[in-house]
Amino acid sequence: MPLSPSQLTRCWTEVLELSKLAPGENVLILTSQNSDPRVVDAAARAAAALQARVVKLDIAPNWDTCEVGADPTVVSGASPIDDDPMALAAMKAADLVIDTVFLLFTPGQRAVLESGTRMLLAYEPPEVLARVMPSPDDRRRVLAARDAYARGRRITVTSAAGTRLTASIGAYPITAEYGYVDSPGRWDHWPSGFVARLPDDGTAEGVVVLAPGDIILPFKNYVQSPITLEIERGTIVRISGGLDAEFLDTYLRGFDDPDAYAVSHLGWGLQPKARWTSLGLYDKAATIGMEARSFYGNFLFSTGPGGSRRTKAHLDIPMRKCSFHVDGQPMVVDGDVVAPDQRVDGARPQ
Repeated sequence: MPLSPSQLTRCWTEVLELSKLAPGENVLILTSQNSDPRVVDAAARAAAALQARVVKLDIAPNWDTCEVGADPTVVSGASPIDDDPMALAAMKAADLVIDTVFLLFTPGQRAVLESGTRMLLAYEPPEVLARVMPSPDDRRRVLAARDAYARGRRITVTSAAGTRLTASIGAYPITAEYGYVDSPGRWDHWPSGFVARLPDDGTAEGVVVLAPGDIILPFKNYVQSPITLEIERGTIVRISGGLDAEFLDTYLRGFDDPDAYAVSHLGWGLQPKARWTSLGLYDKAATIGMEARSFYGNFLFSTGPGGSRRTKAHLDIPMRKCSFHVDGQPMVVDGDVVAPDQRVDGARPQ
């Protein structure tokens, strides 16, 4: 059954309270042609009920010749606000921006956050938002994972399927997503629940084997046959396997950019409310796969932008049944979160 407007408004009220929205604060809801009117309306009602000042800013849709399909994550690093001083000024004047358009890795987004505005992205269907509600305990566990990751200098990822990946870490900051924005200049995404960071340039080495059941985003497909990615000096140098491998390689070659093959952020999922199976129950156009990125115990492998790289190509690949170690200390073992301050009693690997 669909979520009712009143139920979705209650969800927004809870998330905005977690985001410390105070009476009299300025909330800007960023919309475009791809925004879900149900999400926009509920966010506006909840913010107004909390006595915030609410305005909506509708911007032109973004399109790029590299885009295939309608998923906004296909092309990263650019948005209509980047060269729009009026939109940027309005967003910087807000205390909280609710993004229902999908801005990510863009110069405009960075400028808004640097001004102190906090920004919350909400793009999934209402039913997903309601099922994967954030909580203070999610925040606690994600920040514990962030701290463990920050202390490390080297990671190792393995799996029974054949993954053997190592990389040095420390040069780049950590993304820690728990689903709400409770401090100035913070960006987050509801729903979510994971940590990730770029490995040091040129240090990722080894083999990543995508096994049946792993998920490639933005394809929104479950892998059907093994794909072997051979990685040297931080770049995928060979992709081998069957049809799935050929499809993946051909897709990346379509960007005509060597950086499309670069290893990007690496991390692990911490959200027990997110379901590995969810993606198989939605039409592809309805979701961008945040449950897949966040489900408990996944190894989140990605390719594309990061550091000095500005490639438009970006893949997120949540993998199951992997083990993730930081300086030899296990965070995840065979798809199960084992670090005591990160795990959830009773949660099972998916």
